[in-house]
Order: sequence, then structure tokens, then C-alpha cells
Amino acid sequence: MRMLPRLLVAVVAFGAMLLPGGVARAADPVVETFNVWQWNVAGWTMNQGSATTGMVAAAAASIVNQNADFASLNEICWDQYKALQARLDQAGWPEGTSYSRFAAVRNAEPNTSAACGGEPFGIALFSRQQLGTSSQYALPVDGNGGVHKLLCTPLAARPHLRFCSTHITGSNEYIGGTRINVQQLAAVLGHLQDFYANGDTVLIGGDFNARPHFGRLDNWYSPSLDVPNNIANTGEHRELDDLEPSCPGVGETTVGEINGKGEAIDPEPPCDQRPKIDLLFVRESAIVGPYTGDSLEISTNCGGPCSDHRITTGTVSVRIQV
Repeated sequence: MRMLPRLLVAVVAFGAMLLPGGVARAADPVVETFNVWQWNVAGWTMNQGSATTGMVAAAAASIVNQNADFASLNEICWDQYKALQARLDQAGWPEGTSYSRFAAVRNAEPNTSAACGGEPFGIALFSRQQLGTSSQYALPVDGNGGVHKLLCTPLAARPHLRFCSTHITGSNEYIGGTRINVQQLAAVLGHLQDFYANGDTVLIGGDFNARPHFGRLDNWYSPSLDVPNNIANTGEHRELDDLEPSCPGVGETTVGEINGKGEAIDPEPPCDQRPKIDLLFVRESAIVGPYTGDSLEISTNCGGPCSDHRITTGTVSVRIQV
């Protein structure tokens, strides 16, 4: 018999309350704590679309070992997604597909030289608890094939809590007068603002293809983050590893040194480290108490490195409207 999904922190308040005179008021928010997990798995470039290289096994083991409540994956092929479902089933997660969602960045193509050898290729979400109806939002097209997306899903039991995943283009080209990566970041931020206006709390993970101190993330990070490595911020969010003592305002690197990748892409990188581009954001006003983040070493159980990205994890308590 499967155990019920686990919440890390008990609900602190729920239900409608009555004001004097019997007038109902909105229920107080609840506060719950979640472990979140993000990995760009390089499902095609380093695993050739295979579910048997060791990458899927490494992802499942890490999700379980890190007690992840939510997991976000980028660059995952459809067969790898289904294989990860099966492994999490075996680990005691809810049966069926009600705890995972997939959004294709590129659909199946007859040309087997394309990403994933003709299978859908995209991003995915997994949740320890049952999910509600997901939404996919197409981002501005970068002209490199496929359509980058934002994938968001509420919890079935907490419709005002949403978990999202995205993968921002690595292109820095101007399209229509503006850099395409800036356009995509703005589109994602616009959707998050819409969720906030609806009373939703959002946890988002993804490969943002931008280092925390880059100007294009200034309208993401809150001005309460004002350190030499990360200044001039005007946004509403905090990144769960931005208090990392080894690199305050940035956090630990999330990119490996595979096939020449992972070198510094600016002349004086903060903390003299490789890029941090895999990020976990939460709106600052929703955060209750301290939060933490971490970057894990890349698994080498794939006959070598399983990806050119590290797994990024975080723990945060958030207010949720009920």
C-alpha cells in the first residue's frame, strides 16, 4: 500500500473565519515547506535520448535522496521522462501520471538526427503530491528550431501553489530589436506576475542561461539582495542559493567542464567560478523564514558525467492562499 504524500511542515491555519456579526472573511494563508530540485539532464547531447545510460537512474536516486517535493528537468527526451516516471513509481510516488507533466520544446520529427532521435524533447515537472491541470506558455521564438516554453502546474490540494519549469534560450541574438533571451525572460516574468495577481505562490526552477549578476536578471532579483556580486536589482524574487557564503549574491556554480563547456563567459566572473545558470526562484513576499540552496556534483554513473549541468536543490517555506 502506498503512503500518502508527505508535507514537510504542517498547515498553520486553514478554513474560513467569521468576523464579528457573522461575516465571513478569507482564510488565513498556510505556511508549508518544500524541497525543490532542478537538473538540466542533457538528455540528447550527452545521453543520446537513451533511458539506460545511467542518467535516469541518477535523477531518480537524487530526487529520492534529496527528499524532493518538486523536481524540474530540462532537455529531457520523452522515453527518459517515462522511465523516470516508472522509477519514481517504484520509489513510492503516486501511481499513474497525475504527479508529472511534460512540455515539448521540439516535437517528434522524422529526421532522426534531430534532438532525441525523433522523440519529443522538452521540459518536465514531477511532484510528490497530486498535480492539477497544467498550463504551457510558448516563449518568443529564437529561430533555432522548436519553441521554448514555461510549464506550470498547481497542486491539486493547493490550487494557489504552482510549480513551474522553464529553459531560456542560450541565444543572445537581437530579434525584432531586442535580445531574444531578454524577451523570453520578460515573458516568463509576465506570467509569474499574472499568477501573483491571482493570489498564487510560485516556485520556479530552470536553466535560465544567465548568471545571477547579469543585467537581464536585475528585474528578477529583489533589491534586498545588494552585495558586490549582485547589485542594481529591481525585482521581486530571491534565488534559493543567493546566500551561499562562498559566493554571496550568486551561489555555487551549476555548470560542469564537459567538452570545453563551462568556462567563464565574462572576463571577471564573480568568485572566479564557472557559470551558475540553473536557478530556483521564489517571490520574496511569499518566503517565510530562512531558505537554503545547494549545487550537487555531477553524477559520473553514465560511463562518465551524466550531464554538463549540476543538480540544483533548495528548501523554502512559503505562504499559500487557501
